[in-house]
Amino acid sequence: MNFAKSMLERGVDSQIAIVAGKEQVTYQALRGMVAQMAVRLREYGVEPGDRVAILGANSAFFVAAYIAVFYIGAVAVPLPTTIQPDEFDQVKRFAAFKALCLSRRAVRRLPKGAADDLPLILDNQLADLPEAVLQDVPIYLVDDERTEAAYMLTSGTTSRPKLVRVSHGNLQANTDSIVEYLNLTADDRIMVAMPFYYCFGLSLLHTHLQVGGSVVLNNKFAYPESVLDDMEAAQCTGFAGVPSMYHTLLRKTTFPKRPLPHLKKVQQAGGHLPPVLVEELRRALPGAEVFVMYGQTEATARLSYLPPNMLDSKLGSIGQAIPGVELRVVDKNGQEMPPGEVGEIIAFGNNITLGYLDNPEASAKKYVNGGLRTGDLAYKDEDGYFFIVDRESDILKPSGMRVSSKKIESFVMEIPQLVSAAAVGVPDLEMGEVIHVYAVTAPGYEVSEEDILAHCRKRLPLAAVPTTVHFLDRLPLNANGKVLRSALRQQAAAY
Repeated sequence: MNFAKSMLERGVDSQIAIVAGKEQVTYQALRGMVAQMAVRLREYGVEPGDRVAILGANSAFFVAAYIAVFYIGAVAVPLPTTIQPDEFDQVKRFAAFKALCLSRRAVRRLPKGAADDLPLILDNQLADLPEAVLQDVPIYLVDDERTEAAYMLTSGTTSRPKLVRVSHGNLQANTDSIVEYLNLTADDRIMVAMPFYYCFGLSLLHTHLQVGGSVVLNNKFAYPESVLDDMEAAQCTGFAGVPSMYHTLLRKTTFPKRPLPHLKKVQQAGGHLPPVLVEELRRALPGAEVFVMYGQTEATARLSYLPPNMLDSKLGSIGQAIPGVELRVVDKNGQEMPPGEVGEIIAFGNNITLGYLDNPEASAKKYVNGGLRTGDLAYKDEDGYFFIVDRESDILKPSGMRVSSKKIESFVMEIPQLVSAAAVGVPDLEMGEVIHVYAVTAPGYEVSEEDILAHCRKRLPLAAVPTTVHFLDRLPLNANGKVLRSALRQQAAAY
């Protein structure tokens, strides 16, 4: 089944599908926009299997273009709004775009003349397209659930970009799973402050449109109070974010003190949120359910979730596999580990994507025997709940020990005057590796290096205590809001 049908068939015509500032788009209007985009793309010669790039901030235009590409059987390639001109040129040549849907604000991201050979649809042209009715536009029938629907760009672009091949079946399976465990209905309205070029952000669109709910778009998380204002004004029932967003909301805004009576479901994924902040989040929203989740782009989006009623007994866990997914902890030989023993998480399910575009070497390393190697080290407890220790690449090794960077960061974040913290390792001749902590202090507060080191000495073995603390105005983040540890390692190595 074409996944576009899932996102369009259940919304009542008069129901609001998208809220973007003062703009409100009903399902009837959205269907018309999709039809217009589908007709224009076909006029431009886009055929099933062709790749169509979409570059722009979250908007009704982005949504209509994205669904229209699915609708005609082409492959959507959402691009980061932070993409650099040389990176755009690399991805364009690698993915062989047939057309480009572009917001006017994103034009500056293109190299001069980069789109001269591409059919181009700008966001201000949508109103000028001939009106069309979706029922009059034939939908491409997807017979094989493995038919490609989207290519998702993973972090880091080189001369050989890494694009994850996501099928219509992957999207349907993961969306069905998320809708089930979140118990989403047409009454759900979520604040979307994450970009749609990120699989987590897209999953919010997929799930809420599938049930006939609505999404509220705000692209200005740099001004988090505006997100809270829009959430309050739109009476959002849901919010979702990565750890860096919750660090900001909980320790730099009015969020902990704001009454948000309509907010009922809060989702957290995209990395480790220290338990102390999970507790603060629960206290800030006593009337809401907090879902801690885990996933990867190569798994379409989600792999596991911790039910809100298990937060007290399993705090720090990523929970259990979502419906339709199997998770295992295995050793280097692929043998399953007993409870309590650390190994790598391997995932199985219909949401596991098709591999990387034209990169058989990388695909062979990541996709093994029908499963997905996540690269995350974890253990499973006696009750079947998973606890991530760290990514193998982020394990710190001072004096021959193996220390989780997440563990150190969790201890550091117990200091309430801090907004965020990151721990990285730096090569050292004597200790093999020493630990540097980068910290961001909340406005109006002062925290010294000794304050942080003294707190760590109370909780960590001597060799695992950081040697140095650096204070920054903000941690470096990638386009998806995740900490750029590579940049911190380079900076620490320069000291």
